[in-house]
Amino acid sequence: MGYLTTHVLDTANGCPGAGIDIVVRRIDAEGAHTITRTTTNSDGRCDEPLVADAAFAVGRYELVFSVGAYFAGRRETLDEPAFIDDVVIRFGVADADSHYHVPLLVSPYGYSTYRGS
Repeated sequence: MGYLTTHVLDTANGCPGAGIDIVVRRIDAEGAHTITRTTTNSDGRCDEPLVADAAFAVGRYELVFSVGAYFAGRRETLDEPAFIDDVVIRFGVADADSHYHVPLLVSPYGYSTYRGS
């Protein structure tokens, strides 16, 4: 069975994105349905896969990272409202038997992602 993981790196401060709240949703014809909520650990990772085993199926998913709250908690000087608040990444899973790793590199003014390994 496959599974989904993530890793958040704070590129503005050169450190892991620790304590970032994440919501995982599955998207279907009826809309987006929350599968899990979690928070990154001190290494910017989650202690368990975000979705795994039978719950991890072919389809569309959405990760919502609460980075605005993270940077505010670091007492960053941000515009009001912040330029980036929630980072939403929508992606497709074509093979539910594979490992999908979706890293997030983030700063208060930009972010990037890719399918990792």
